[in-house]
Amino acid sequence: MFIDEIKVFAQAGHGGKGAVAFHREAYVTKGGPSGGNGGRGGDVILEVSHDLNNLIGQFFVPRLIAQSGQGGMGKGMDGLSGEDLVIKVPCGTMVWAMSKPEVDPSEESEDETELEDDPTLPTSHARSVIRSSSSGEVAKEYNLADGEESAPVVGTFVPEKGELIADLTKHGERFILCKAGRGGLGNRNFATSRHQTPRFAQPGEPGDEGNFLLELRIMAEVGIVGYPNAGKSTLLAAISHARPKIAAYPFTTLHPQIGILEYPDWHRLTVCDVPGIIEGAHLNVGLGHKFLRHIKRCKILIVLLDMAGTDAREPWDDYKKLLSELKFYDPSLLEKPRYVVANKMDEPVAESNLKKFKQKFRRVKVIPISAAFDLGIPAFKEFLRETVAEASEEE
Repeated sequence: MFIDEIKVFAQAGHGGKGAVAFHREAYVTKGGPSGGNGGRGGDVILEVSHDLNNLIGQFFVPRLIAQSGQGGMGKGMDGLSGEDLVIKVPCGTMVWAMSKPEVDPSEESEDETELEDDPTLPTSHARSVIRSSSSGEVAKEYNLADGEESAPVVGTFVPEKGELIADLTKHGERFILCKAGRGGLGNRNFATSRHQTPRFAQPGEPGDEGNFLLELRIMAEVGIVGYPNAGKSTLLAAISHARPKIAAYPFTTLHPQIGILEYPDWHRLTVCDVPGIIEGAHLNVGLGHKFLRHIKRCKILIVLLDMAGTDAREPWDDYKKLLSELKFYDPSLLEKPRYVVANKMDEPVAESNLKKFKQKFRRVKVIPISAAFDLGIPAFKEFLRETVAEASEEE
């Protein structure tokens, strides 16, 4: 099962309450206050790991609740602090703080305290993270009909997702999702020369909590898009060690597949194969276009075409429709370097179709291959390495 989007509820640990106690010992007639401090709660921390490739762990455990701190005790003993809850997420995870739709001031309820305590509102810590973002980006609001912008920065607001508070891309990176509450002070901290026996202590502070959306956008240099049965999975298996399911029926690939392309000098490239796109995908036809989010981080795009037209479609029509679907989803995808790969060139009709395609699209670079028979694969691997290097230099 592949999970790339999940809603979770996170709650940091509450601080323990301070103790009210007095020193009691034989031959000590008037012992002073000795109440210990409460322990600090545990944080909810997201840690990035390159050993994971989806969010299935949060699918089975959607409630992330850290341990609370222990209350203070007598004889000046402080309570134990709660353990941090560390949740590992894959590289490319985006964290959105979900919020309710804005309410019209004229229809706003008189009881504002209920709204302030609503757990679905972004936590105070999440708001402080946005204000203190190292990128220095100012929070923006977007009202987009066809989806959010391709590379949202921290502070971006999308109505159906909320506010972006973190974009986790590096292995080992940590992000405090919810900050723990501080422990309360015991009564020994309030003793003064005028008030030597305080009979009060501080309660522990509550930890931050809120509802969050975790969205995964796979980190890959090369993205492969195309119609079903065009040979995307076959190509991925031919150039990498990935072994996706391959069959002669549409939508064999139901979720993105990742392959590692290795070279003799130990250089590596990550290739992402998304499920097939058909006409009307932006209207949720077929598998829709929800998996196209995984190619937004790619440096180059490979448009794979069935040049033999085995499904009674013309390759040039497929190319136009694929570009149209990419444009409907996110126009910025068309700004990425893209190259056409003509697959199934072992078929007799493929040569004539390739000539017609080049006549219709004279400026488009076409790379002829046959993934099933390993024709043109070595040259294609070198081409990928060169184009990815050029794209990286431009970035």
